[in-house]
Amino acid sequence: MTENAQQQPTAPSTELPTQYAPAEVEGPLYERWVERGYFEADEKSDKPPYTVVIPPPNVTGSLHLGHAFEHTLIDALTRRKRMQGYETLWQPGMDHAGIATQNVVERELGKEGKSRHDLGREAFVERVWQWKGESGGQISGQMRRLGDGVAWSRERFTMDEGLSQAVQTIFKRLYDDELIYRAERIINWCPRCLTAISDIEVEYQDDDGELVSMKYGEGDDTIVVATTRAETMLGDTAVAVHPEDERYKHLLGKLIRLPLTDRSIPVVADEHVDPEFGTGAVKVTPAHDPNDFEIGQRHNLPSLTVMDEHAVITAHGPFQGLDRLEARSAIVAALRAEGRIVAEKRPYVHSVGHCSRCKTTIEPRLSMQWWVKVGPLAKAAGDAVRDGRVKIHPQEMEKRYFDWVDNLHDWCISRQLWWGHRIPVWYGPNGEVVCVGPNDEAPSGEGWHQDTDVLDTWFSSGLWPFSTLGWPEQTESLAKFYPNSVLVTGYDILFFWVARMMMFGLYAMDGTPPFHTIALHGMVRDQFGKKMSKSFGNAVNPLDWMDKYGSDALRFTLARGANPGVDVPIGEDWVQGSRNFANKIWNATRFALMNGATVEGPLPDAAKMSATDRWILSRLNSVVAEVDAFYEDFQFAKLSDALFHFAWDEVFDWYVELSKTTFQAGGEAAEVSKRVLGEVLDVTLKLLHPVVPFVTETLWTTLTGGESVVIADWPKAVFVPGADAPGGFRDADAEREIETLQSVITEVRRFRADQGLQPGQRVPARLHLGGTALAPHEAAIRQLLRLQPEGEGFSATATLPVAGAEVALDLSGVIDVAAERKRLAKDLAAAQKERQQAEAKLGNEAFLAKAPDQVVEKIRTRLAKAAEDITRIENQLAKLPAG
Repeated sequence: MTENAQQQPTAPSTELPTQYAPAEVEGPLYERWVERGYFEADEKSDKPPYTVVIPPPNVTGSLHLGHAFEHTLIDALTRRKRMQGYETLWQPGMDHAGIATQNVVERELGKEGKSRHDLGREAFVERVWQWKGESGGQISGQMRRLGDGVAWSRERFTMDEGLSQAVQTIFKRLYDDELIYRAERIINWCPRCLTAISDIEVEYQDDDGELVSMKYGEGDDTIVVATTRAETMLGDTAVAVHPEDERYKHLLGKLIRLPLTDRSIPVVADEHVDPEFGTGAVKVTPAHDPNDFEIGQRHNLPSLTVMDEHAVITAHGPFQGLDRLEARSAIVAALRAEGRIVAEKRPYVHSVGHCSRCKTTIEPRLSMQWWVKVGPLAKAAGDAVRDGRVKIHPQEMEKRYFDWVDNLHDWCISRQLWWGHRIPVWYGPNGEVVCVGPNDEAPSGEGWHQDTDVLDTWFSSGLWPFSTLGWPEQTESLAKFYPNSVLVTGYDILFFWVARMMMFGLYAMDGTPPFHTIALHGMVRDQFGKKMSKSFGNAVNPLDWMDKYGSDALRFTLARGANPGVDVPIGEDWVQGSRNFANKIWNATRFALMNGATVEGPLPDAAKMSATDRWILSRLNSVVAEVDAFYEDFQFAKLSDALFHFAWDEVFDWYVELSKTTFQAGGEAAEVSKRVLGEVLDVTLKLLHPVVPFVTETLWTTLTGGESVVIADWPKAVFVPGADAPGGFRDADAEREIETLQSVITEVRRFRADQGLQPGQRVPARLHLGGTALAPHEAAIRQLLRLQPEGEGFSATATLPVAGAEVALDLSGVIDVAAERKRLAKDLAAAQKERQQAEAKLGNEAFLAKAPDQVVEKIRTRLAKAAEDITRIENQLAKLPAG
């Protein structure tokens, strides 16, 4: 936090507009926070550090609900820590998004009738930088709309100069330690993006394909194999069978003819073949299948590449030049014509890999690429969690993490793109290979050239927790803010990003992990639990909801659904409900200010307080402790729910309402309650602030005269003069007394509703409160229940014994008894009919034998509900006055 961010108190105000208008408040407030430097972090500070890095959004992206959800949680954590006195850094920045960004700019060029090759590499990269300056980073402005408290002066970009130096430095170190190497292996190739992509960037889905069984060889030396990719047969170099499979022992070591070619291929024995699957024989295409590649390595088989980077057939013959799908149909037809098709199954549903960006079907392809040897790095990443240096929250997610890091394959890090960190390796005219660090001079002269590939985007974002702090330089920021305190991210990128950061952080920072805790959250889904997607028609632009209901409403809705590691359903009705909560906070605080609520001076002595005052302060301390515990356990849903019910139910619906008679009466008791109400609002607004920052800022500064709740002290236990409570004021007796009062009011309200009385309808009543703790509350009871004095001619038509007290009501002149009895009789008949129907079905053995369990359970529920309704209605009828 910057030096100018100090509380400058002003006089409290009692003036608030009649309605809360988020659109008028949020923008100016956020700019004021930024201008005053509240979100900046000082590496020279002697405060304890608290660091969180933003999961860097793509430079091509705009704010979606997933971003809004994640940012709300991080913002809540960092705002609270800032208020607790930590030197808090929420590190912002963006990812250069290699494939996505290059695709965007290439589409723009396409509109001009050009391709990147028309510009050349250098000019194309300049064009991408130009696009970034003009159109990239839209999400930064949207983050401001949401209220993100990030240190904007520290914003980084994975392609900026400092981070590029970090990338080159760690590449060089890994290369020198023989943890980066170049090799020809099977990779996931996208024929649309024209680049390799990593395993975790492949999305698998069930597609309708075909399964074709075909016969290789001639006469007695024939063998049947099956495939979903018939076009790859042109690259087959063997058929593999299990060595113990008696069906094929006579063929082992023999050559059999490969149809449609002039080649013969061997039958080899391999223990990895499952003799129980299909025919027990497997066609082997080492250049176009990862499992076949491994078989080929074990048996020294040649690898024949039969498709180019566009997935077009290159093998000489009648299929050359055909797209893979065209070739598939043509090859099956040709095999059919030769009588070699044994069986065809269509559709054949099977799992197929697709590019996560463009959804094109992935083509496994043998290619020379750069790789990270992940074995020792992954082991270190697993050990850091196993030995407790890093905690994963919720803990049950640890298994998924271990399943991944313990079984990692080497990571393909090269991409056939122009936009990104170019691989810092030069090749010489005589086969020389030189890896160049950031301070090295690159080789030059005739015949020298740099590798044309760039690094996987996840390579640079894997350095994010320390590169953003100045590494490889040993900066003050790195010393202060590394390791990060917590990483907040979705479980879906536990493998994409989290594992990468763990490996690189432990490697680069001499065994110090990049963060103490990994807090994983779920995915945002629609109100029915369905994944949000434009194709499903249920995608939501969070800006629309922010425009309509305010940013606080969206934030509170998202936080209230955030159970650790669990998906979050959200619907517009829920956002509207959160808007109503913000309005409730506003209106209640406005009422309190109009009635003199204040934070001036110390709290009055406990002896001067009413039971209602002592109750709310006791409950306040309970909620402070509860909210703190939930924050430490990343239980955002529970803390939001606790604050909602405390603020709405206990403070606004009970304490404020119970205090109205006190305010109206005036005197010392009113002054005491005004100070108590001010204290309760002060603390409650602070507790709410991290989740709903805008409305709480406006209300808190008006109530207290403080500069900003952003830099106010986080609430601790409230102490009351005259009450000896080392852990903060608690009063169990007052809590029991007000609980009794609440039960009386609730029970009478229920009776009034059952009798069809309107909420504001006044009823003559006689209260018998003697011998209970409720006597001091008679005025409040009468006001809240709309009970007028009994008056002349009072005749009790209903008497309610509640909690040792007795409330007698005269309803004779208030309701039409005959009409009410008729209405209740009709409801009773309907409930009895419902019970009879349910009992008849449950008594029918034939029905029970056939009906699904859920149907039977539903009928049982209906029966129980009907029984409850009958009891309730009969009680209402019994309580009606005669007439």
